[in-house]
Amino acid sequence: MAIEDNVVQLPSDIPPKLVGIFGFDSVATLDFIGPLEAFKSAQSYDNYHRIQSCYEVVVIGLRGKTFRSGSGLIFKTDTTIQAIPALDTVVIPGGTGSVKPDEDKALNAWLAKNKTHVRRFAGVCGGIYPLAESGLLDGRNVTTHWRFARDIATRFPKLQVNQTASFLKDGPFYTSGGGTAGIEMTLALINEDYGPRVALDVAREFVMRLRPPGADESVVFPPKSEQESSERLSDLPAWIVAHLHDDLSVEALAEKVCLCPRHFSRTFKSVFETTPAEFVEQLRLGEARRRLLAPKTTIKNVAVSVGFKSADAFRRAFERHLGLTPSNFRARFRSDADSGLQSRGPMRSPMVSSRRGN
Repeated sequence: MAIEDNVVQLPSDIPPKLVGIFGFDSVATLDFIGPLEAFKSAQSYDNYHRIQSCYEVVVIGLRGKTFRSGSGLIFKTDTTIQAIPALDTVVIPGGTGSVKPDEDKALNAWLAKNKTHVRRFAGVCGGIYPLAESGLLDGRNVTTHWRFARDIATRFPKLQVNQTASFLKDGPFYTSGGGTAGIEMTLALINEDYGPRVALDVAREFVMRLRPPGADESVVFPPKSEQESSERLSDLPAWIVAHLHDDLSVEALAEKVCLCPRHFSRTFKSVFETTPAEFVEQLRLGEARRRLLAPKTTIKNVAVSVGFKSADAFRRAFERHLGLTPSNFRARFRSDADSGLQSRGPMRSPMVSSRRGN
């Protein structure tokens, strides 16, 4: 059996490293799932050419055998904080549950007791709070989500807070921003343990870049003079998708992120390389295409449901962007789906460019 070029061969007697990820009610789903999936994706070959996992991941419940994420997903734990096995690495994800008094107290006590028994600690986004409360990060360079950076610096003055890094390493402690920054940090942990070949293989699976600790977000973000304003836009695309039927005018969006309309429009175009109106229209049309293929829907109902003022306005925008009318689109792609033809393939969703890269 040939060994693939992008998989590292390791001696068969090296067991997978044991990683513990804490789970608690209201955990941020991506902060939890991102590192877990990245660790699970890391693989190597042993010297008998058998694929083996580089990590064994244990989900540790702070309270009980299940927990519910902030987005409503229910997860099962592998063990509880009272019965944690010997761990190589500990990951604490963010979420409002990480700073609740009961969970915080229990986690702080465990961290204080086991600080010398664990090789490495990692805090994702708000997961920095328990580590900071425990005193383990005193005097160290750390980072977190931009929303928490000022509060962390105020509440824990012994920490050196970097507001621009995606993730940082200081000794055995890693800290990161939220969302994809937690995955980037995990890729760095994998690289530290198994080298770039394994880490790059995982990065390819996630369609992400392998970045070194301390890489400033300003490398991919807008200029620093615009950074504070552009940071306010980070959650806006997801909010727009959830509110396509609402008023999404420049004035309404500017008010949402607390910027004046003129400055908002300029910053938005700098970040997303398109105007707010074009951005919103592309998202509306993308969702409209999905709804047009659903059974028992009318073109008028689809138009109204995604925020167009009339079916005629919807038809003009649809034809301008896609080169065919909504009714022609529906007939064409429903026909293809029913007959199983693959020659035309699915129509691409509009691509929204962003300089942020995250």
